[in-house]
Amino acid sequence: MIADSRNSPQGPIDARLVRSPLQARGGGWLARLTSVRALTIGLLILILLVAGPLQELDYFLARRWLYHLEPDLMWFAQNVLNRVASQAVCLLVLAVVAVVLARRRRSWRPIVFALASEAAFLVGIGGMKVLLARGVTYERDPDLLDGGLWAMGMKGISFPSGHAAEAVLIYGAAVYLIAHYSGASRRLVRLLCWGVVVISVNSVVVSFLLGWHWASDLVGGLLAGGLLLRILMRWDERGHGVRRADL
Repeated sequence: MIADSRNSPQGPIDARLVRSPLQARGGGWLARLTSVRALTIGLLILILLVAGPLQELDYFLARRWLYHLEPDLMWFAQNVLNRVASQAVCLLVLAVVAVVLARRRRSWRPIVFALASEAAFLVGIGGMKVLLARGVTYERDPDLLDGGLWAMGMKGISFPSGHAAEAVLIYGAAVYLIAHYSGASRRLVRLLCWGVVVISVNSVVVSFLLGWHWASDLVGGLLAGGLLLRILMRWDERGHGVRRADL
């Protein structure tokens, strides 16, 4: 039995939700600001700045701010707030969303999209980390290409921030699936998008206050995660009209 890509057991999905949940419906400044082209240009410019002009600022900002300001919050920040965007948590959320929607839609597509999102993180973000080879803050050297996985292990692959990228990419993928493959209302999708924003800000602020990343690592993670998410959404939307096999 074959299921039509536009229909679910509960009826057709609202056509207004077929577009990206992070895209302004009607094209607008948000769509342009988060387009593949804009994010690519922004990321390339940031990398050029990180290679030189931003290094002094990164060095100045790299402190264990929370330890100096409120050391009693260190445990909570490290073991609760920081883990919201960890693989163990965000991947579980994406997996549950993908499996539930795949069963409801009788389509493998949500699961394929979830797997593609994780692969994009491992290959895309992981590849950038290895290629740019930037050491962590406590090595006190913000230069690119001076770290490296083989020379310093996990301490040598700081840029871009994996947690910041995951917050956007993995949670964004879960929201995209809900918007694209369920009958969720526009209001709910909008609230979920704001949830991704909150999680992303939390990831950036916590990592910065703990002194675990250079400030530009965190901005780079947001841009890289957003870029990969955009590419995946475009790929899925182009194949949305293809007929899909039942589970």
